[in-house]
Amino acid sequence: MVVALAAVVVAGRREDQRPVEVWEAAAPAVLEALPDGAFRHPGVLIGTDELTRVKGKIDGGAEPWASAYRQMAGTRYGNADWQPRPRAVVECGPYSDPDLGCTEEAEDGVAAYTQALMWHLTGDDRHARAAIRIIDAWAAVLERHTNDNGPLQSAWSAVPMVRAAELIRYSDAGWDPAPAEAMFRDVYLPEVIGGATWTNGNWELIMMEAATGIAVFLDDRASWDRALARFRERVKAYIYLASDGPLPVAPPGETDVPEGQLIGYWQGQETFVDGITQETCRDFGHTGWGLSAASHVAETARLQGLNLWSEIQPRMVAALELHMPYALGEKKAPSWLCDGEPDTESYAPLPEAARHHLVDRLGISLPGTTAYVRKYRPAEAAYFFAWETVTHGG
Repeated sequence: MVVALAAVVVAGRREDQRPVEVWEAAAPAVLEALPDGAFRHPGVLIGTDELTRVKGKIDGGAEPWASAYRQMAGTRYGNADWQPRPRAVVECGPYSDPDLGCTEEAEDGVAAYTQALMWHLTGDDRHARAAIRIIDAWAAVLERHTNDNGPLQSAWSAVPMVRAAELIRYSDAGWDPAPAEAMFRDVYLPEVIGGATWTNGNWELIMMEAATGIAVFLDDRASWDRALARFRERVKAYIYLASDGPLPVAPPGETDVPEGQLIGYWQGQETFVDGITQETCRDFGHTGWGLSAASHVAETARLQGLNLWSEIQPRMVAALELHMPYALGEKKAPSWLCDGEPDTESYAPLPEAARHHLVDRLGISLPGTTAYVRKYRPAEAAYFFAWETVTHGG
């Protein structure tokens, strides 16, 4: 069954399940990078303009940036004495069991990104040296990832690591990026670029975030185009709109999927409404991961001159505003949604990047998303996400 729903605010209260007409996305841009084929740098998630804006906010004591920065700097990731723990082979089984280097690699990635951000925001070269120390240590020894979670582990770690590498490379830190280039090209990129068709969708969205970031860092147009093509298909298969038809879009590369198989893949959900995702009835935590990765890819594309946001905007708006009232505890799930018992308490990370673009730049009203972000700021760090109140607060 297909239902088109939206949430609106009337006289200070939320009213739901009102039929709406979902607007169509703007026509996709033809080019996948700048017209001259060059990539903009730094251009992975955050660019020069945003860094300048954020630094001004922090230096001026403006909120929420100032307190979010203090929080970031006060964590262990903000310690310029951070020591990396590289391994040649990182083995990660299901749910990271066994965990042979998985935690260390992911944490080192977040630490490298944190240090690179602090270098740009403070000018203290201790942070630049710390980021370089972490990246170079892994580049010197990393050979491969093994076991079931190997591809996802690669994505989790590559996402913050390549952000750090991009920020350090395009600064005056005096770094030789050649070893890191080899690591991203020969170790990380082959693990993520092909996607993962029948895994839960957050996997592939995070993998495409890693792939697009690596493509920018390497100035690799072929990988950029390949990753974006996969990303576009996965977003359609991850966030449902009524215009998709009575059933969700099948995973990338799949056609004529039996209805029972598709419903099983969607965690047994049989009623589809605008904004429900393939993982909504798994839990809101993994759903948040998928939506976060999608917003990160769109932000990187924006920095490269591609308005990918316009393509995913209807799905992102619908998904965010569908989930937020439940995540906030404002309403009880109806019986048709995950049998009335979705796991709503685990939503993470804060959708700062999506809210910043859709609300601050475009002026779209997202009351649920804005309320959720304001309630739980500042954003924290784990796996592939970190400190978005610092970088995308508003």
